[in-house]
Amino acid sequence: MRIERIEASKHKRGRVLVFLEDGTCLKITEQELLDFRLRSGDQLDNETLERLKESAGVSNTRAVAASLIGRRAMSRRSLEQRLQERGASEAEARYAAEWLEAIGALNDAEYAASLVRHYSGMGYGPARIKEKLYEKKVPRELWEDALEELPKDGGRVEAFLRSKLRGRSPDEKEKRRLTNTLLRRGFCWGEVKEAWRRLDEALAEDDMTDM
Repeated sequence: MRIERIEASKHKRGRVLVFLEDGTCLKITEQELLDFRLRSGDQLDNETLERLKESAGVSNTRAVAASLIGRRAMSRRSLEQRLQERGASEAEARYAAEWLEAIGALNDAEYAASLVRHYSGMGYGPARIKEKLYEKKVPRELWEDALEELPKDGGRVEAFLRSKLRGRSPDEKEKRRLTNTLLRRGFCWGEVKEAWRRLDEALAEDDMTDM
């Protein structure tokens, strides 16, 4: 297969367009241009053409992967899925993810820990955070270590209740509503019950002081 012409892409930096005599346009990188020593008029045998296509596929997938990770952190599994949705083969997506891991740009353990810190800061409890780790396709074997990022004192539940009540004693309806909110946020019943006990004691002491 003869190369009709070679042009630099006008839209993407570092991309090169190789036009073949059958009308095909190969999108390669400057690295392939150098590695294969491509020039207009060259004849490419079938084996070389296939190797060029394979190499270009890997390089282009790496570029897309780097762009995706640069915009938003994600797990390796999510990244590979996104790449395949964009047309990459399973092997190309895997190679791109391995390359990003090798250069330190992709790290599921660090990503998991950052998710725990983020959702903990939003007031979510362990159960809800586990749901988020699942949604973000973080490997389960990383969950336990990541959840070590959660505060251990249990004070988040009481702090939430205090912020909502502002020194008031709630009626039963409000107490049920706040309890259900905390359960939906992923806190366990035992933790919520204990927070109510401490808060009720504190409110009772305040009432005694005011007398």
